[in-house]
Amino acid sequence: MITDVCKTGSIILVFFIAMHGKANTGLMQAKKIDNNHDTKKVNTQKTLSLLDYDQLMEVKKNLKSSKYASSYKNLLNSADKALKKGPFSVVNKTQTPVSGDKHDYLSLGPYWWPDPDKADGLPWIRRDGEVNPLTRGDNVDEPRKDKMFDNVNKLSYAYFFTDDEKYAKKLIELLEVWFLNPETKMNPNLNFAQGIPGTNTGRGIGIIEFGGISNVINAIEILELNNTINESTSKALRNWMERYLDWLQTSENGVFEKNTKNNHATHYDVQVTSLLLFLNRRDEAKALLESVKTIRIQTQIEPDGKQPHELARTKSLSYSTMNLGGFLQLAYLGTKVNVDLWNYQAENGASIQKAFEFLKPYAAGEKEWEYEQIASLEKSLHSLKELFAKAGSIFNNENYCEIGKKEGSSLFYNCD
Repeated sequence: MITDVCKTGSIILVFFIAMHGKANTGLMQAKKIDNNHDTKKVNTQKTLSLLDYDQLMEVKKNLKSSKYASSYKNLLNSADKALKKGPFSVVNKTQTPVSGDKHDYLSLGPYWWPDPDKADGLPWIRRDGEVNPLTRGDNVDEPRKDKMFDNVNKLSYAYFFTDDEKYAKKLIELLEVWFLNPETKMNPNLNFAQGIPGTNTGRGIGIIEFGGISNVINAIEILELNNTINESTSKALRNWMERYLDWLQTSENGVFEKNTKNNHATHYDVQVTSLLLFLNRRDEAKALLESVKTIRIQTQIEPDGKQPHELARTKSLSYSTMNLGGFLQLAYLGTKVNVDLWNYQAENGASIQKAFEFLKPYAAGEKEWEYEQIASLEKSLHSLKELFAKAGSIFNNENYCEIGKKEGSSLFYNCD
C-alpha cells in the first residue's frame, strides 16, 4: 500500500462514530435552514446508512452525563474552529493535472522521492514508510481534501447534537463548494491520485485517499434527516456519489484497486459498500460483503491471525491495525444486510476475530512488537487499543473493551 497510514487511520476512527445500538423509533426535531431558498422535502426515514440512529439519539439524550460531557465539549470546540476554516476546493492547488482541468483531483504517492542519482530526479524512487513533504503541499489536493473530510465530520455531529443552524450552514457550504459549484467542484474521479513523477500520472491505489467519503455520506443524511438541505442540493450530491461509484466500479484505476491483495482491497470494499448502502442498492452491497469472506478474509488473514501483507511493511503495526480496522468496518456494514463477517471463519481457519486475537497480546501490553515499525510505536499502539475498544463495543466483547478502556472514553463508542 502506498499511502500515509496515519491519515487513513484517522478515517477509520471517523467511520466508527456511533455505529452500534438498536434502531430508534423517534426522529429528532430541528430548525430548518433555507439554503438557496429551494424546495425542501422532509426525510422521514429513521435510519442512517452507515451509522446507528438510535445510538446517536441515546448519546444526545445523555450529553451532560459524566460519560460524555468531556468528549462533547471537545467536539464542539473543534467544530467551532471548523466554522472559521474553508471552504476547500480542488481548483485551489497550484499544480494542474495532465488533463489540463484543475477540477480533477491530484495527489502524489507519499512514499516516493526524487532519485538523487538523476539530474532531474526522475523517475522518483520508493522509500516505504517515509513521507515526502513534496506530496503534502499546496501543489496537490490531498491536504485540503483531508481538511474538508475532517471538518465535514466535526460539523455534522456538532449539528446533530446541538441543532444549531450555524453548523449546518457551514456544512452545506463545504459540501457545495467541494462537490457542486461549477467554479469549484471536483470531478467524480481519482484518475490522477498518487501519481509517481517520471513513471505515471495516477494509480488505482490512490483511491484509498478517499476513504473519508463516509463522512460526506453521514453529513448528507444528517442534513436530510433534519430537513435542513434543499431537495435539489441533496439530489445533486447523491448524483455525484452515484457517478463516483460508477467510476470506482468501471474505471481502469478502480478495477485495479479492486483486484489488489492487501489493505487497498479491504478499503476499496469499504468505500463501494458504503456508497451502495447510501444509494439504497442493498442487494449489491450484500453480494459484495458475501464475497469478502473468500476474496478478502481467506486471502489476507492467515489461520493464526497474521496479516502477512501488512507485516511485511516498514510500518507493520500501523498497517496491520489499519487493515483490520477496514475489516471491522466491513463486519459492521454486514450487520446492515444480514451478512455475518464477524463470526465467519474461512476454510483455511482465517477470520477477523483471529486477526484481533493475534494482535491482542500487543494491545494488552503482554508482548512487545517484534516486527519493523519505523513510525511511532506508541501512537500505533494507541490506535490499536482504540480499535479493540470499537470492536468490543460493537460486538459486545468485554475483553476487547477492557483493553480499549485504558485509552479513555469516547463520545461515540464505549463499553459501559
